[in-house]
Formats: sequence, C-alpha cells, structure tokens
Amino acid sequence: MAEVQTGFLRGQWKQDGLFALCARIILGAVFIYASIDKILHPAAFAEAVYNYKILPDALINLTAIILPWMELVLGLFLIVGLWLPGATFLCILLLLTFLGALLFNIARGLNIYCGCFSTNTEVVSGASMVWYLLRDGVFFLLALYLFSYVFLRKRTTKNIER
Repeated sequence: MAEVQTGFLRGQWKQDGLFALCARIILGAVFIYASIDKILHPAAFAEAVYNYKILPDALINLTAIILPWMELVLGLFLIVGLWLPGATFLCILLLLTFLGALLFNIARGLNIYCGCFSTNTEVVSGASMVWYLLRDGVFFLLALYLFSYVFLRKRTTKNIER
C-alpha cells in the first residue's frame, strides 16, 4: 500500500529543502505574529481596516474579526506543514491582497498606518507606505518560492509494508 507522508511532524522536514523549510517557518511566524494583536484588539484593527477606505462599511467589522484568525490558522498550518498546497495558495492570495491595498492607497496619495503587526497607531515608527510595500513584497517573494516548491516539485510516495 502506498502512502504519502506529509506534515512537519510526520517527517516532511527530512524531505523538504532547507530553504523551503525556512520559508515555511518564517512565513508562518510572520502570520502568527501579525494575528496576535489584531485578535486581542479587534476594534482597533477595524479602525485600521476602515482607514484603507477600500471596503464598504458593512464588511469592515467582519474583516477585522475573520482576517486575524485566518492569519493565525494559516501561520500554524505553514509551520506544522499541514495542508501545504492550500496554505501556500491562501498565503499568496492574502499577500497579493495586502500588496494591492497598499498600492491602491499609494496611488491615491494616502499615507496611512498599515495595521499589519500592531493596532496601536500611537506607537507608529514613522514608516512609510513604501516601506510596507517593500516588506510585504519580500514576504510575497518568499511565499511565491514556497508555492512553486510545493506545486512544482515531484511528489514521491513511499511504500509502507504492514
């Protein structure tokens, strides 16, 4: 009987390339870290979402509640190696969405606090939207590598005898 071993805890770390493993851990840690303050302060995060002036008012609170939990679960899946094809695909979609929102506001001339890792706008370090764009661009390139690694590598199966 052929069985595919998947997941960080089930031995995939031995099969993955070192860079792919590092990409998973880095992206997973970034998504988990980004989710924590948003989960703890949903009203402040809703204000950050509102400042982007992209979503209709009816979707702001829903986004502020769902997005951080999605980031947390996605980060855990990336680190553990669970459902990697779906996790890397969602990672790409989220990062494209974040990049698109940043680009849209740069094009409109708005320089807002992104709310990416902290909802406390009083402790803003003076970072500009261009910095947020570059930082998220690096995360996107890392996710793109991981996405290509997960989807383009040859999948091998191991025969396990009972």
